[in-house]
Amino acid sequence: MEKPRIIIVDDDRDTRELLAIALEGEGFEVTSAANGLRLISSLNLHRPHLILLDVNMSWIDGFELCKAVKKNENFRDIPVIFVSGRGEPEDQRRGMEAGAADYFVKPLDLTRLLARIRELVPAPAPEEH
Repeated sequence: MEKPRIIIVDDDRDTRELLAIALEGEGFEVTSAANGLRLISSLNLHRPHLILLDVNMSWIDGFELCKAVKKNENFRDIPVIFVSGRGEPEDQRRGMEAGAADYFVKPLDLTRLLARIRELVPAPAPEEH
């Protein structure tokens, strides 16, 4: 069975690496992108089962990027979870209005985030070492 794919879109490399390590440990195949332009180009190549998306990025912010993904009929069914340092209720409301399935504020509660990802994407059994 193929591993579910998750793409992490965040301009902060440390955040991308931390999330990738946690998700790979849970049996997911992880790719990452530093900005929205890279996400758009990778959607066609490696369609993800879920997108983790930061709000503050260069080129296009996460809210606009999420709206663009949700407008595209080929990708609108891919769940998007915002992972952002912006935790104001207004930001969270904008994220949900943009079409996100959920909104998590940094610093992340990885246990809660992984539980939510599992609700949206059935995870494979972790590999035996």
